[in-house]
Amino acid sequence: MTTRLLEMNPEYYTIWNYRRLLLQSFFLEATSSVSNTKTDNTTDDFILKCINDDLAFLLPLLRTFPKCYWIWNYRLWLLAEASRLLPPSMVHGLWQKELGLVGKMLSLDGRNFHGWGYRRKVISALEELSLKMHSSTTTMTEEEFKHTTKMIETNLSNFSAWHRRSKLIPKLLQERNANHEERRKFLDQELELIQRALWADPDSKDQSLWFYHQYLISNFDSRSAADNAEIVHLSNDDKLTYIKTQIEDLLDMLDGAETCKWIYQRLLDLVLMSKSLDGRWPVEASNVESWIEKLEELDPLRKNRWKDLRNRLI
Repeated sequence: MTTRLLEMNPEYYTIWNYRRLLLQSFFLEATSSVSNTKTDNTTDDFILKCINDDLAFLLPLLRTFPKCYWIWNYRLWLLAEASRLLPPSMVHGLWQKELGLVGKMLSLDGRNFHGWGYRRKVISALEELSLKMHSSTTTMTEEEFKHTTKMIETNLSNFSAWHRRSKLIPKLLQERNANHEERRKFLDQELELIQRALWADPDSKDQSLWFYHQYLISNFDSRSAADNAEIVHLSNDDKLTYIKTQIEDLLDMLDGAETCKWIYQRLLDLVLMSKSLDGRWPVEASNVESWIEKLEELDPLRKNRWKDLRNRLI
């Protein structure tokens, strides 16, 4: 009955909860009868079959409703039950298959944030199982970072991939035990990557690229908390050099992309960073008033915000 109802409407979360209760009853009955007629292996096989059957039932639903919270939640619950009831060696295969499944789903829709969130949980479970089975502290961070690169190269507008990349970077550099020079080289490479992406379509309204650019330049911002420098700690002189380079690149980009509000907004961010570090306005700050005027024109919904900024700066 629950199968038929969920095939008609997978958003009916009460039915998912009822299905959970049914499975929990089956599992409890199976585990409580071990001491009587069944062996441990027989019980494990029964539980594994129940879970595999239910995972198979979910596949066509996921294809039809790839952004339904309840299907993803229930699938995670099944795997969590497997981890709770079955030996790690048996459970590892289930989680490994899930990694392949979510990889295929993201290849079809690379911006499905449900899929990205699910992938993070699958990776975490595999790392935990590796620790239990082999006492290995090896993580999958390098592999995941390469995966974000692949997804970004496929689609520059993949917000989830850029976001995932920003969350992996601190962990990646820590696991590499990167020294100052290696961290700085890494920052240069990431700045080059985002610059290429931005230059591919300078007039793009794509927020994902600009948000990642903001994440990178936050390393130069003395107004942020000290721990915000997640990639590399730089001297003030080095920060000013980076800021100057970024301003020059954005001014070049502005030629032909005068309707992109993000360039004006980022230029304002950078000159404010420079002023905070040096105590003086950079030469390019002479354009601040015209940049704010363009933002008022291009971003009318935030017109009062830009007016307030004008009053504070000019």
